[in-house]
Amino acid sequence: MKIVCEKEKMLKAINSVVKGVASKTTMPILEGILIQTNDNQIKLTTYDLEIGIEYIMDCEVIEQGNIVVNAIMFSEIIRKLPDAEIKITLNNQNLLEIECEGSLYKLATMNPDEFPELPKIDIENSIDIEQNILKSMIRKTIFAVSSEENRPIFTGCLFEIKENKLNVVAVDGYRLAWKTQYLSTKSNDFYAVIPGKTLNEVNKIIMDSLDNIKIGISKNQALFEMENCKIVTRLLDGEFLNYEKSIPENWKTRIRVNKNDIQNCFERISLISSSSIEKEKKYPVKVTIDIGKIIISCTNQTGDAKEELFVSTEGKNLEVGFNPKYFLDALKVIDDDEIFIDLVSNISPCVIRPVEENGDYTYMILPIRMKE
Repeated sequence: MKIVCEKEKMLKAINSVVKGVASKTTMPILEGILIQTNDNQIKLTTYDLEIGIEYIMDCEVIEQGNIVVNAIMFSEIIRKLPDAEIKITLNNQNLLEIECEGSLYKLATMNPDEFPELPKIDIENSIDIEQNILKSMIRKTIFAVSSEENRPIFTGCLFEIKENKLNVVAVDGYRLAWKTQYLSTKSNDFYAVIPGKTLNEVNKIIMDSLDNIKIGISKNQALFEMENCKIVTRLLDGEFLNYEKSIPENWKTRIRVNKNDIQNCFERISLISSSSIEKEKKYPVKVTIDIGKIIISCTNQTGDAKEELFVSTEGKNLEVGFNPKYFLDALKVIDDDEIFIDLVSNISPCVIRPVEENGDYTYMILPIRMKE
């Protein structure tokens, strides 16, 4: 095998596939990148038996061939080489030679025949969606997936097609994020729960562009397919939360507030409320809702803080406690200038929505009981 390519192109390809490399495994082959040539293209593949990523790029192929090389070593060498043309050759001793200007590296290789094939997916349902739309939908939900492996179904996002509308939902037991988008083409109803790890990688690879990405679903696998990249992942088994019934239909207290104003208040209060992660639940932020204003405050062993914000309020006055991190996570992904914060009581779920109400984004957070 002998290929010549630009460093920038190769690095982009490596960055796209590297997250499919197994980090903890007894199979060294899964720590590698499979490099395959085909005419004047090469294909890079990684697969950790849960997520597999393929990336195809154009380059000058002088001699065809296939090989597996350790992903970390290969990527770090390419990353630190000069911004110039790179020549990659498999020599007679089965070492991969990497040449760039005055640099020469030789890496041990592995047998490509031992690299496991990516699952063949028999697609039962699929949708096409613009990459920038999918990117936004993932960004507005992925932070709410659970990190607790004892409830694996909540470590992923629900992708549900209902009446030609895509719902992406994440829930972790304390909060829920729900983004919707009407599809431009007709699609069958279906649902699948896709691991959060996979969606994080998809979001890094896709572009903020109008180009489409295809999402294909089979019985237990999902496929994300773009022009030069393909991502295969297993689906999560289990019963997802009935999210629509979890959200209160009515409110008894409503706040209308500038999103940036309340976000800034919460960020300042957080300096007092959570000097460490463990203290977030122990010392919640208290929100006191009065006529035309809210008072956001926190008192703990570190000190105390209070912010007063003039807002539009409707309904009854209320005092309620929140984990400030959970509140801020939602505010950071809302793009609108104003939001509604709707409450029923100090122990019922709080619902945050953009004021420009078209029902496309809903965030729900459970309050924390305040100590008397």
